[in-house]
Amino acid sequence: MPTIVICSSASFYKQAVGVQTELEKLGFKVIIPATAERMKQSGDYNVDHYKTWFGDANDYHKKTALMRGHFAEVEKGDAILVLNYEKHGTPNYIGGNVLMEMAVAFNSNKPIFILNSAPTESPLLEEIIGLEPIILNGKLDDLPNQYRELTPKH
Repeated sequence: MPTIVICSSASFYKQAVGVQTELEKLGFKVIIPATAERMKQSGDYNVDHYKTWFGDANDYHKKTALMRGHFAEVEKGDAILVLNYEKHGTPNYIGGNVLMEMAVAFNSNKPIFILNSAPTESPLLEEIIGLEPIILNGKLDDLPNQYRELTPKH
């Protein structure tokens, strides 16, 4: 069973939990970010309750640990799925942290799937496209076939 690691802005973690369920029904093992898992357990999806480093710069070590932890998950997984919805009026948002996760996947030769269209208004568009992601155009059900096409036949 292939492992898909979900990467997204913390603003999309509630959606990530739903996508996790859908992908598990499609036969994947799914890893969501640690904070998304905490949100799922608590039912509290208010991002401000988790990003304590904005109020206390001494808490940035928490952000560092979360990044290192998710980078390790990306390296262990078989592929990543980037969830990119609208954020603050920006369609198909992919931020800096997700771009770093995409770079880890790229450097580890993992397939990179993006759920929605590329974020054409993003200053990161050149780098995002340069990682040669597979764009699902909102069709999560296409992921199994797209993944199988990338997997060598034995």
